Amino acid sequence: MKNQNQKKLLLAVDGSDYARNAVKYVAELGPFQKMEVVLFNVFSGVPESYRDLEKDPQFFKAAREVLAWEMQQKKKIQESMEQAEQTLVRAGIPQGAVTIKIQNRIKGIARDIINEAQTGYDALVVGRKGMNTFQEIVMGSVATKIVHKLSFIPLLMIGSIPPDKKILVALDRSETAMRAVNFVAETLGGFDFKITLFHVIRGYWDYPSGIADLYLSKESSERAEKKMEEVFAQAKQRLTAAGFKSDQITAKVVSGVHSRAGSIVNEARAGDYGTIVLGRRGISMVEEFVMGRVGNKVINTIRNRAVWVVT
Repeated sequence: MKNQNQKKLLLAVDGSDYARNAVKYVAELGPFQKMEVVLFNVFSGVPESYRDLEKDPQFFKAAREVLAWEMQQKKKIQESMEQAEQTLVRAGIPQGAVTIKIQNRIKGIARDIINEAQTGYDALVVGRKGMNTFQEIVMGSVATKIVHKLSFIPLLMIGSIPPDKKILVALDRSETAMRAVNFVAETLGGFDFKITLFHVIRGYWDYPSGIADLYLSKESSERAEKKMEEVFAQAKQRLTAAGFKSDQITAKVVSGVHSRAGSIVNEARAGDYGTIVLGRRGISMVEEFVMGRVGNKVINTIRNRAVWVVT
């Protein structure tokens, strides 16, 4: 019988290497082994118009070949789903906690995944391509579409780097940033993870005076850093209440920089963090457009690492 408090993950699987990276990430991250996991695939089969061609002697052979291809593709998807299930089970997730669900495409892959996510999940996990921003937009990747439309549960976008014990949480004074802290606490609390609470303050004292109005002065930056002390204290309190020890939590502020998103990415790379956690929206009305400028830039800049976007 399922524990009513057990979290439920929706893990999108399509047989690609990107999806396999997501499966491995879930399998290797200890806390996920205590969750219920639904492996979900949106199958793009042959349109009904092709099936109607079977009735026409002129197109009967071609239609049969197309339908045979469809059956072969569905078999491959089923096999990849079963392999994913075994990966999770071998990692320690009970057999009964893993479910395979294949659904025929209805509105589109991204929209169908989002619709499924609305039926009682705690988070959505997807694999993403380790490519540059321009290619990802042109390719119209499913992950790119989902990140702009999913706004009701956390989205975990997984790259090719395996999970590790270091988590970088980008923090500001917004409600969504604190909800990101809450999600980390609820998901990872009691396990041996190192959490860095990271805040970035842009400053202009090293930049030309012509763009000074775009940045905080040095004095304002110092006041902003002072205000963050209370936010850090609140975040630490929530993490320790969830089972983290004080020595597992570090707070860090970087100021006087040109780009907040760039600083987050640089910190993730320099500190070799496998996972970055972001709130979906920032504290300003401008940042609330779509999903937040900083978060959007981080997602589209960082490669191979996991990015958790918490709404």
